[in-house]
Amino acid sequence: MARLAAIGEDGEKLDAILITHEHSDHVCGLVSMAKAPKDGRRIPVYMTRLTAPAIPWGDYEPQLECFQAGTSFQVGDIDVDSFTIPHDACDPVGFVFGAHGIRIGLATDLGYLPASIKVHLRGSDMLIMEANHDLEMLRVGPYPWPVKQRVMGRRGHLSNDMVCDFIRNDLDLSTSTVLLGHLSENNNHPEIVRDCAMKALRGRTLFTRLVVAEPRQQTEVFQY
Repeated sequence: MARLAAIGEDGEKLDAILITHEHSDHVCGLVSMAKAPKDGRRIPVYMTRLTAPAIPWGDYEPQLECFQAGTSFQVGDIDVDSFTIPHDACDPVGFVFGAHGIRIGLATDLGYLPASIKVHLRGSDMLIMEANHDLEMLRVGPYPWPVKQRVMGRRGHLSNDMVCDFIRNDLDLSTSTVLLGHLSENNNHPEIVRDCAMKALRGRTLFTRLVVAEPRQQTEVFQY
């Protein structure tokens, strides 16, 4: 809410909240935000039908807008396409948002990039993707071995190498901005991500703008 206020947006006036999956780092503030309006209005919450029962709602009764993973819907004048992602949650999804001829793709929390996701992300003007961990930092880092296996698994998180392979081999020429985020604070560093991704972009002679979203810091406002 503070970060919304910092860019002149009122969190109490949100039109909708979209949830990709039920893991705590994505929903721990959901109930507080959904019931933020002091006039009693409930902000609509969009999530898949299988995700909704996994959310710790407590005694709050949300205004749920449930959808089937893989379907499309509309929020105001924004067209939203959902797609299934490989992650260890009930029914995780990514999104592509379209409005006024602009497409923004969002794909975080996924263990690998199957061909189906690459198809969904084609034609994105801006792409928000996960660069979760540096493999060597993860291997020697503080996590227990079972957690390390989970993160590296096919239903875990994208490594820097994986997302850079995507940039090198599959990034659409129409994409003007790539925003890499969801960085692990224990197993990654923004400069490592930036160096890896810039090398991948230079390898294709692409002039795509690269932005690395640092943990606990808001990014700039992107305008198209």
